[in-house]
Amino acid sequence: MTQNPLKKYSWEISDNPEHPAGMAMLYATGMSDKKMKQPFVGIASCGYESNPCNMHLNDFAAHIKASSQEEELTGLVFNTIGISDGTSMGTLGMRYSLVSREIIADSIESFVLGHSFDACVAVAGCDKNMPGAIIGMLRINRPSIMVYGGTIASGIYKGEKLNIVSAFEAFGKKIQGTITPEDYDGVIRNACPGAGACGGMYTANTMSSAIEALGMSLPYSASNPANSPEKLRECREVNHYLRILLEMDLKPKDIVTRKSIENAVRVAIALGGSTNAVLHLLAIARTAGVNFTLQDFKELNGKTPMIGDFKPSGKFLMEDLHEQGGLPAFMKYFLEKGYLHGDCMTVTGKTLAENLEKVEALVPSQVNVIHPVETPIKTTGHLCILEGNLAPEGAVAKITGKEGRLFTGPAKVFDSELEANNAIRDHQVQAGDVVVIRNVGPKGAPGMPEMLKPTSMIIGAGLGADVALITDGRFSGGTHGFVVGHVTPEAWCGGPIGLLKDGDLITIDTDSQSLQVAVSEEEFAKRKTTWSPKSIEGLQGTLKKYNRLVATASEGCVTDKF
Repeated sequence: MTQNPLKKYSWEISDNPEHPAGMAMLYATGMSDKKMKQPFVGIASCGYESNPCNMHLNDFAAHIKASSQEEELTGLVFNTIGISDGTSMGTLGMRYSLVSREIIADSIESFVLGHSFDACVAVAGCDKNMPGAIIGMLRINRPSIMVYGGTIASGIYKGEKLNIVSAFEAFGKKIQGTITPEDYDGVIRNACPGAGACGGMYTANTMSSAIEALGMSLPYSASNPANSPEKLRECREVNHYLRILLEMDLKPKDIVTRKSIENAVRVAIALGGSTNAVLHLLAIARTAGVNFTLQDFKELNGKTPMIGDFKPSGKFLMEDLHEQGGLPAFMKYFLEKGYLHGDCMTVTGKTLAENLEKVEALVPSQVNVIHPVETPIKTTGHLCILEGNLAPEGAVAKITGKEGRLFTGPAKVFDSELEANNAIRDHQVQAGDVVVIRNVGPKGAPGMPEMLKPTSMIIGAGLGADVALITDGRFSGGTHGFVVGHVTPEAWCGGPIGLLKDGDLITIDTDSQSLQVAVSEEEFAKRKTTWSPKSIEGLQGTLKKYNRLVATASEGCVTDKF
């Protein structure tokens, strides 16, 4: 027998006569000799039944497996996990959200290399699924493509478009007594009408857009809705492109380069994406072996206009961009304006510019999803990297310009999200306050949970323009308002945020990109003598390992930096 030249890593009967156990096990699965001779493709599904972002992914994986034979590939499905941010938000379960990114990467690496597969397709839905999949693909560095599960359709209640953040903000209105019980129930029941990830430019759509710009998913993957014929066609076509990658021996580390990471960052910024993009793209760059730091992110943010008018701070959802030509129509416009590197390779086997050659560019306007670069929503990016005596190693603020550019106020300090939520509920947070939520960082939580619930409660309580919030935790892409996250060093590691007291005067200045507190070095040193880290005794398993291994937010929260 002649070995299939595309079968570079997985073994076959003809050249492994001394592997009887493997042969026997594959025969036991019903594997034919023909399938044995074809390249093995691991199809990693993040599917599970308990949230809309992921409930349909196993069906997509089955479509991909079925179509693999058309390209003489042997697709074999395996599962990894996902943690629903929406389900876990505001609970102790949220500590596992960011952790799940590493578990996904670990499981893809372990399965594909452990079973010596030739290639990988990952089907991902919710926020951490996608960067986890890309990190895993980079580790295996075999031909790979990510398929995004797609965006959800908007909900409708009393003629108003809804999304997942509508539910959290309705809770804030309920606390204030500005919504009836019937309308509150109506919003909750209608916010998420079916399958797909959160519809605004929250973390899922931010990362799907960034990964398409990175070159690791097919054109239109980011904007094709979950329940659409286009998404099913994408699932059928992915094997065609995977075969091209196998023939070219084009691997993830050939695609994820300094230039392609810059493309991903610029697309995330231009669309008004989530602060989580900073964490994830730093981690992806490190895994790819690309020297890309928080300062590089800061530099690109200063050179890139924000032109996407998406929720949470804007008007539109991803479904609206789909109707106007999808992400490629936007990228064609952005490429023509000189903001993207067109010579980067992608999973089609062509460059970004070649993929966009026949795409009609989106026509922007002041009332469109995409504004012109000449009259942007914000002349520079909204993902502001702040530094100062409160964040010596950096922090990330999501400032679209609608919140203002400067905020000064007294600290109101909470040592947990629950304490903050209770205070907001009990009307203890007042206009002018800077809410500080600490001990929720990567090590201190552990797991760096998202603070969507307190920020949404603040918005729902009508204080969005009058209260700022800083944290060593992170934010959902659905968060908006004057908020600063990823404060580093975190409180648990002895960072200045852990030394704050109620009443300390904090200034957030996005023009000078600084985060300062009116506390002297001498006073901080005095406070440090009586400081001790918050106890996190009783940890076991996953969270205990994460606490020991995780790097800082400014380093992407990777777990293999040691």
